Amino acid sequence: QVQLVESGGGLVQAGGSLRLSCAASGIIFSINAMGWYRQAPGKQRELVAKITSGGITQYDDSVKDRFTISRNNAKKTVYLQMNSLKPEDTAVYYCNLMFNYLPWGQGTQVTVSS
Repeated sequence: QVQLVESGGGLVQAGGSLRLSCAASGIIFSINAMGWYRQAPGKQRELVAKITSGGITQYDDSVKDRFTISRNNAKKTVYLQMNSLKPEDTAVYYCNLMFNYLPWGQGTQVTVSS
C-alpha cells in the first residue's frame, strides 16, 4: 500500500520545539524528493520545506533558520525539526512527494500557544 503517515504534532508554547515524522511505505523512498506542507484554518496549503533525493534542502522564508528538514532513507522517513515555534506556525502539517503527489492524508496538528 502506498502511504504516508505523519506524526509528532502537539500543543506547545511559543518558543518550544517539536519534531515531526513522516513514514513512507509502498514507494522507493530514496529516489523521491519530499516536502513538508502546512495548512492553517482559512488558508491554502503551503510548502514550508523540501528535500531532494540528494539531501539538498530549501525553506520558505517564514520558517528559515527555525525549521530543519531531513531524511533517513533506511527508515523511509522524512523529519521536520521545528524550533522557536511561533503561534503563526499553528497548522496541520503534511508530507508528500514533490512529484507524483500521493493523496493527502490527515496530517499532524501543530498548535503553538502564546
